[in-house]
Amino acid sequence: MEEKKSNLIVTIKKWHTVSSWTWGAGDDNCGICQMPLDGCAPECQFPGDDCPIVWGKCGHKFHLVCINTWIQRNINEPTCPMCREPWEFRDD
Repeated sequence: MEEKKSNLIVTIKKWHTVSSWTWGAGDDNCGICQMPLDGCAPECQFPGDDCPIVWGKCGHKFHLVCINTWIQRNINEPTCPMCREPWEFRDD
């Protein structure tokens, strides 16, 4: 029995792509607002550059807007809300 080869031509008319991003913070939640770090804080409209994540030298991470609000409320002695170490932003 002889096989026939088909010369089927496929034309792609539309292409839909899907992508996702992450801050590389794992599946953690912000220790202040309890929202996912890959999401956004209640004060923000959109995740991503509008609601970045910051790490402290102590290793804890928060939405920038959340830790800034925390620091403003504790201006005399800003500490990490999780471990109560003096709050300092990580340099790298």
